This record gives sequence, structure tokens and C-alpha cells, in this order.
Amino acid sequence: MIEVSKIFKSFDEKKVLEDISAQFHQSKCNFVIGASGSGKSVLMKCMVGLMDVDKGQIKYGGTDFVSLDYDQKKEIRKEIGMLFQGTALFDSLNVEDNIAFPLRMFTKMTPEEVIERVNFCLQRVNLQNVNKLFPSSISGGMKKRVGIARAIALNPKYLFCDEPNSGLDPITSRLIDELIKEITLEYDITTIINTHDMKSLFEMGDNIIFIYKGLKWWEGAKADIRSSGNKELLDFMKASEF
Repeated sequence: MIEVSKIFKSFDEKKVLEDISAQFHQSKCNFVIGASGSGKSVLMKCMVGLMDVDKGQIKYGGTDFVSLDYDQKKEIRKEIGMLFQGTALFDSLNVEDNIAFPLRMFTKMTPEEVIERVNFCLQRVNLQNVNKLFPSSISGGMKKRVGIARAIALNPKYLFCDEPNSGLDPITSRLIDELIKEITLEYDITTIINTHDMKSLFEMGDNIIFIYKGLKWWEGAKADIRSSGNKELLDFMKASEF
């Protein structure tokens, strides 16, 4: 489980996150939703250490990530997988080397063990015989799956997905959703998904956090959204054409 407590983040005089507290549960798909500029992406970046918070705690399994030094944070980062919105694959590396990158950086695996793990991860995301292809020669959906394969290469406890369905057609989006849900349950991962895709939320969301103008405006189960009485949440859903 990940727990954030009283998180504050500002840029110059602009408050972006104010007193955010929430829990993200193990073996669940935890969704963070909100309009563009609401602060949800900043919250995710703070949680993975890409940004420092001004105040507050971010606890991974009870350990406060914020208070750790560089080397201690690095140990927790080894347990974090990240699927970026644009996949963030290295254009100059083929599929095999993209997935192998964190293995070579963070482990002492032999070259043979690295390739074995790469092939296992590719098989898990239903991709075969693509090792030597470059990102420029594969489809958007395949890039997302390669991104997921890289994200799970280190067998993470925590998986962060930033707009995983961005730029994908509806059929491919559903396949990516199913894959993320399967991996979350299979490996008992704490998964956090930042998205505007309400179809994904209602198909696979276990716990939902709604950020509104830098504040946690609502938290609960998807079954409770319609009866929440939260005007801003319901307006957001309506604007998202749900």
C-alpha cells in the first residue's frame, strides 16, 4: 500500500497541491482523475520522486519516501514500475534493449538472465518476435505493451500508469486495460492510474480519487460516484461523456 499524507506542492506562488491525503491499495487499480491542471499529474510525479513535495509524507509500506536520502530512495525506486503517457521508449534502442535497460542498470543479472527476463516480459504482454524491432517501426498499441513490459521487468511492487490509453483506438485501449488489470492481480501490485478515460475507470477502477483545483475533492468506489452528490465530480463525469 502507498499512503500520502498532507501533501503540499507549489510552484513559485502558485499552489498546485494542498493538503492531499489518500491511500492506494495493494492488488487494486487505484485511479486518480481530474481536469487538466487539477494537480493529478504533479501528485503522481511527487509520488515517484520526479518532484519534491513542499510538505507531507509519502509512505511505501510504512516507510516515508520523502525523508529518505538518495541511496535509500533508489532502493524504493527499484520497486516502482512506470508506464509513461508517451511510453518514453528510447528511439535509439530496439525493443529488447528498451526492456533490458532497467535490468542492466539496477541488477547484477548475467546477459543470459537479462534476455531470459526480457523474453518473459514480452510473452506476458503478448508480444513475440519483436526483440530487434525499433520503436519507430511498431504501432502505438505495441509501444504501450513494450512500455508495460519494461515497467514490470524488475517485478515491481508498485506500478504507475500515466494516461495509459492516450492516443489509442477503443479496441486497443480495452486490451491495454485488461492487461494492466491482469498484471495488477497476478503480481499483487499496487497500481495507480492517472487518466481521463472514464470507460477504463468504470471497467477496472477499484478505488477512485478525484482531484479538483489542487484539493482531494472526493474518494471512494466507482459504484458510489453517481450517488455521491459531489457536483464537481458529477460535472467532470458529464463533461467526459460518461
